[in-house]
Amino acid sequence: MTDRSAGARRPASTLPPDLPGVEQRFSHVRGDWHYLDNGAELSAHGIVPVGTVLAVHGNPTWSYLWRDLVTAATDRAVEAAAAAGEHPDGVGDAWRVVAVDQLEMGLSARTGRRRTLADRVADLSAFTDGLGLAGPVVTLGHDWGGVVSLGWAVDHPDLLAGVALLNTAVHQPDDVPIPAPLRLALARGVHRLGTSMTRAFLDTTLALARPGLPRDVADAYRMPYRTAADRAGIEQFVADIPADADHASRPELDRIAEGVRGLDVPALLLWGPKDPVFSDRYLDDLLHRLPQARVHRFEDAGHLVAEDVDYAGPVLDWLGAAAPEPSAAPPEGFRPIWAGLDERAADAASRTEQAVLDLTATGAGRVVSWQALDRQVRRIAAGLHGIGVRRGDRVSLLVSPGPTLTALVYACLRIGAVVVVADAGLGLRGLTRAQRGAWPQYLVGQTRALAAARAAGWPGVRIAADPLDPVTRRALGVDHELIDVARAGEGHALPPEPGHEDDAAVLFTSGSTGPAKGVLYTHARLAALRDALAEHFAVGPDTGLVTGFAPFALLGPALGTRSVTPDMDVSAPRTLTARAVADAVRATDARMVFLSPAAILHVVDTAGALTEDDREALGRVETFLSTGAPISADMLASAQSLMPAAEPHTPYGMTECLLVTDITLDGIRDAASAPDDGVCVGRPVGAGQVLISPLDDDGAATGAPASGPEVVGVLGEVLVSAPHLKERYDRRWLTDVAAERDTPAGHWHRTGDVGHLDAEGRLWIEGRLAHVLTTVDGPLAPVGPEQAVESVAAVRRAAVVGVGPAGVQQAVAVVEPLAGVEGAPRRPGLAPQELDAAVRAASSVPLAAVLVVPELPTDVRHNSKIDRARLAAWASGVLAGGRVGAP
Repeated sequence: MTDRSAGARRPASTLPPDLPGVEQRFSHVRGDWHYLDNGAELSAHGIVPVGTVLAVHGNPTWSYLWRDLVTAATDRAVEAAAAAGEHPDGVGDAWRVVAVDQLEMGLSARTGRRRTLADRVADLSAFTDGLGLAGPVVTLGHDWGGVVSLGWAVDHPDLLAGVALLNTAVHQPDDVPIPAPLRLALARGVHRLGTSMTRAFLDTTLALARPGLPRDVADAYRMPYRTAADRAGIEQFVADIPADADHASRPELDRIAEGVRGLDVPALLLWGPKDPVFSDRYLDDLLHRLPQARVHRFEDAGHLVAEDVDYAGPVLDWLGAAAPEPSAAPPEGFRPIWAGLDERAADAASRTEQAVLDLTATGAGRVVSWQALDRQVRRIAAGLHGIGVRRGDRVSLLVSPGPTLTALVYACLRIGAVVVVADAGLGLRGLTRAQRGAWPQYLVGQTRALAAARAAGWPGVRIAADPLDPVTRRALGVDHELIDVARAGEGHALPPEPGHEDDAAVLFTSGSTGPAKGVLYTHARLAALRDALAEHFAVGPDTGLVTGFAPFALLGPALGTRSVTPDMDVSAPRTLTARAVADAVRATDARMVFLSPAAILHVVDTAGALTEDDREALGRVETFLSTGAPISADMLASAQSLMPAAEPHTPYGMTECLLVTDITLDGIRDAASAPDDGVCVGRPVGAGQVLISPLDDDGAATGAPASGPEVVGVLGEVLVSAPHLKERYDRRWLTDVAAERDTPAGHWHRTGDVGHLDAEGRLWIEGRLAHVLTTVDGPLAPVGPEQAVESVAAVRRAAVVGVGPAGVQQAVAVVEPLAGVEGAPRRPGLAPQELDAAVRAASSVPLAAVLVVPELPTDVRHNSKIDRARLAAWASGVLAGGRVGAP
């Protein structure tokens, strides 16, 4: 059957000469189909491919989209064959790539027939049958080519070895409209005019490339679509979008969507989150259907992700390592993270059996017993399950630390929901990036967070943590109130517990060394963290914790001990005072205090307000920890003077592994006489391990990781391994690949920190890999020189950064003077002569310049990690004669 609106007939043709990025030798025609195929090239080199990638484009692109993959796969196979010589078995990385132009598209025939989704899936099967394509086959699709490729995958399970997808969708919820750009393209009066009569739809799609396509590449995409008749297929494709449940292609879309759930093969999803058509909503749906998929979101990529980033290399790397990982047995002695709460659930509600105490202004001294906490956790857990929260669903918790957040966390974990925690200190933009990256199905928030969610369009069914009046509830788009959810869960049984390998939490990094990343922990790894803390610090039921550092505010119930949040703004550590710590210790008879470095600074600064009763209470503390960033021995000693019976610890860790090493104040003092540069952070905790990957002259960590005598004193990247190391980065597979590059067998992580091991096995941190200076004398880490500069009496803090070309960088010191120092400059710029001379005399390295700022820029979460990258850019501008403003 023909349709006049489908356009005139035209046979298939091969590539014209000189299209950028693709060679004519890969272009073939079989019947009505044009396709790119490197099979003949591989055969000419005597290479037998291990399988075939069947690549399917969408609308309005064509097989040209896959040119980089065809070329890269060919080059990699030929290079492997050359390296293998007379041993063809060594060519294990050889893949044939077949990239077909769908009928009515690209250089394939214009048949004059209007095609539905079912037709296109049948067309692809007819093409592969005619080609005699045998398995194993990995499908690869983009845009609506993703749906067509998945249709082929569902229909050919005997040939299928894997599926890979770039931005696409396989399901459209009935209650959600299709994306606005597609609604516009389908609008009456716009559809034909924008898709076939003009190039509007084509040019708009090409304009989505970030930052933009070269002119010759854009012209290559336009080449098959010069006339309205050539573009009839574009019009058809848009018309075939199943915009509602009654559309003719909706049954086929639903069939494919359900079939995808049964694809038990490796999967890869490479995604551009800045896509106005296929948003993260569709990525989340695909992950629910393909939970085994490896995922990477390229933060700055959009719809044409294949043009925005190098996708070919990751696809080929995945093909070479796509075997699923075997399931691990439960760790010996595994106890779920809520076991401590279960064990104390029957405790009475006396003062000594309190579980959580909130002394913040919003908490107003609220006390929750173990009994009450257990009851509330179970009520919320059952209530959440009752409104549809299921194992694996993500629940974003935007609630201040305290009893409510504690109950929410353990309720979610108990039913297998994945807790998403992002620090409010990330700001609206950072939180928006985090929420869209994690894409939670549910969002529980206080009023301010719900307002931000409404304004920024954060995903998730919204649950208000605070009671709301009807008008506010409607305005914020709230579906449920937590108090109602908990009431509805009263007396209901809980679903089966999640397993040890199930995802438990996504914790976001501080964003102090780049955009915040989601770090995923399983139940086994969270439990291992609890066990490491309990064993190393001897935490028991009677310990009691004062948690002035937000990440540790939720650990009390897991450790089976009471915890208290002092009177402070937990998102601003500098708001904690010495009296607030004393009040918290007194209220719970706590023996352990967790503080961040910034909090310790303010606690010490406000010690003058302590009363005798306050000092007596602090005198009962046995252990205090400063976590989040290194802290000096002098500052630890100042804090210890307030808690004289306590042993000060300053553990080293990161969001990816919250406890790596530990050192006490006495340990720091012992290390002070050592000649080593950097901050000594002690030895590994428990079963943890540390290796060093030495730096080369370019400042890259290329050396073989080791911990023996051969790396003592050698500057390199720090690698860590521990039972409580994160499972993976969330939806950042390539970041995981980089973090696990060239690591030994087992589960390891490249931290991005640089340092060295000394002869006693202690780890010294000397900065971040990204901040290493590459000088004519080799790589130079910043922390050692900074410590020397900070020995100057007038200097509070310092940063040493590099300016100039790589390999010949010069060191520049940027200093923050002590407040109240006579003659200290109030504006940024060159340091005064006297300060300049003192800094140069103290520095352990030659300095090209000494600059001064009123305050060094730091991260939000810790208020202590100096932003050296920002300072380096600022210093370069100042020294080049630019405007001297604040960094």
